[in-house]
Amino acid sequence: MTRIVILFLLAVSAFAQTQRLYLKDGTFQLVREYSVEGDRVRYYSTERGEWEEIPKEMVDFDRSKKENGERQAAIEADIKAQAEEDAAVRAAAKETELVPAEPGAYWIHNDKFEPMKMADSKVVNNKGRNILKVLSPIPLVPGKSTVELDGAASTMRISDARPEFYFRLSDIQALAIIKLTPKKGIRLVENVSIMPVTDEMMEDRQIIPTFKKSTGELLFKIWPEKDLEPGEYALIQYEEGKVNLQVWDFAITGGAGSRPAK
Repeated sequence: MTRIVILFLLAVSAFAQTQRLYLKDGTFQLVREYSVEGDRVRYYSTERGEWEEIPKEMVDFDRSKKENGERQAAIEADIKAQAEEDAAVRAAAKETELVPAEPGAYWIHNDKFEPMKMADSKVVNNKGRNILKVLSPIPLVPGKSTVELDGAASTMRISDARPEFYFRLSDIQALAIIKLTPKKGIRLVENVSIMPVTDEMMEDRQIIPTFKKSTGELLFKIWPEKDLEPGEYALIQYEEGKVNLQVWDFAITGGAGSRPAK
């Protein structure tokens, strides 16, 4: 017997055993059932466990029917909500099983998981635009630098304004969706400021508000809270203050309201 059927039977049983038979003086009797027999109302009291009778004129039938109907509707709504939740949990578990085992980012596209290619990021010192190091962490050079991607646009084009991704982390780090800023043949990932003396790093990036859901060890589902406007974006795995970004870039070619039906 399924969980939904069990819940239904329990709910119906509980409802049948705890109806309220309201009286016109505002009080009520807890009854399993009742019936009108002439000028009397016969009911089974769940408090005393026996059949009893009262004059029909004492019973507030309208209130009794109204509340019992509302309780029945509430029970049915709870059963429906539980059924929908169980179906969603089963669907999510089935989807999670299909995510590839390799660390990285995967775009959920046409019910498939399309692997995303990790971008080659570089850190550029703004003094003469010297490339400090393609791979992070960067040397501690006080001043301002930028993390950039070559090319004005990503080769991964997404028309869905609110795409969904699975992200299997390679380590316990943070993840986010950020907006990139195209500039003269490159895309700016973030600005980095290294403080003199303390060598404290401050990273400035355009983080997009997202929903995140953990679906397994180091496995997350992530998607934007609102539709994304057309432009350049990226998924990033990072550790704050370390400038050790891993970047998976993509472009949104549609826009707000262009999300296809699923």
